[in-house]
Amino acid sequence: MNYLVAVLDNRIKAEEAYNALAAADLPKDNLDILGRGFKSADEYGLIDPADQAWKQVRLMMLWLVPFGFGAGFVFNIITGLDTFAWTGRLGNQVIGGLLGAVSGAMGAFFIGGGVGLAVGGGDALPYRNRLNDGKFLVVVRGSEAVIRQATPILRQFRPETIQGYSAKG
Repeated sequence: MNYLVAVLDNRIKAEEAYNALAAADLPKDNLDILGRGFKSADEYGLIDPADQAWKQVRLMMLWLVPFGFGAGFVFNIITGLDTFAWTGRLGNQVIGGLLGAVSGAMGAFFIGGGVGLAVGGGDALPYRNRLNDGKFLVVVRGSEAVIRQATPILRQFRPETIQGYSAKG
């Protein structure tokens, strides 16, 4: 499936662009307007990268934290470190396990997508930001031929940006 997304300044331009696309015999089922009074980003399925990153972090923590605990515990058994004499042998092994679990949690955060929360990722976030700024998105879905037909029609309305995407699957 191919997508064409145009960002327009106001509701009137978005409606005019939608009507022009419909007048060009493009299937209305493949046309959408996102913005105030129309579909929201969530209704359309525009994923929030922060939600996806947190899901990935939690998924990785599920196995990295216990693995880190086990690795820290076994490391302390193998090396025989006596870092905190007052805790005894088992106490040192448990502390080694806890430090390993913390390392696992840090690995889950940094590798699982926590850095992406700060940096951002993909085009979904900029589109969400534009919707929050009061702009409108006109989205066309379809074959390459449909996208080629829709592109010059949308360009007539001088969109802020126009971007094509190809989703495999």
